[in-house]
Amino acid sequence: MPIDLYYMSMSAPCRAVLLTAKMVGVEINLKTINLMQGEHMQPEFLKINPQHTVPCLDDSGFVVTESRAICAYLVNKYGKNDKLYPKDPKDRALVDQRLYFDLGVFYASFADFYVPIMFRGQTSIDASKRKKWDEAMNYFNTFLADQDYAAGNHLTIADLSLIASASTMEAFIPNIFNDYPKIKEWIERCKSQIADYHDLNQVGANIFGQMGQSALAKIQ
Repeated sequence: MPIDLYYMSMSAPCRAVLLTAKMVGVEINLKTINLMQGEHMQPEFLKINPQHTVPCLDDSGFVVTESRAICAYLVNKYGKNDKLYPKDPKDRALVDQRLYFDLGVFYASFADFYVPIMFRGQTSIDASKRKKWDEAMNYFNTFLADQDYAAGNHLTIADLSLIASASTMEAFIPNIFNDYPKIKEWIERCKSQIADYHDLNQVGANIFGQMGQSALAKIQ
């Protein structure tokens, strides 16, 4: 049976899964869920995922939600080696920390900033939320001070998750990383190392960016 991925291309977490599947070499059957049209609330999708979130992976009846869990699952089950998600306890702990950092700090601070602007009609910039986002970017820039990738000196699923987030931020505000040179260098490094990066990630990020910039233009 095919591996189904319910997703939306403008979603950074969904694109992290696409990148992981490509790097692992596993084929997935894409099923678009249009959140804007409420398709995630349809009964047939709720039966699969009561949380009605994307991404959602269905591997022959085994359902996994949450992008970072899906990425780890794909490497654990289908990876030819453990380079993307190391089995060594210390190496894996660092990858996990960076994944949790993305979830709870890096992408979370960005979401706190953009969601009210794009979807709740906010008409001014919230300085406190922008400060939190800046703090998150500074943390990540510091993580990259002495290493090429998020969790060491080779690409892991932490990078795949974080690059999906970072590219979305950059599409939203193109000069957002100008004060964070290590992040900018890391982005270019990831682009050169990730297979089909543009089609699997940048296209969706750009769609999000167009929407975000339109929303920002109304308050600037």
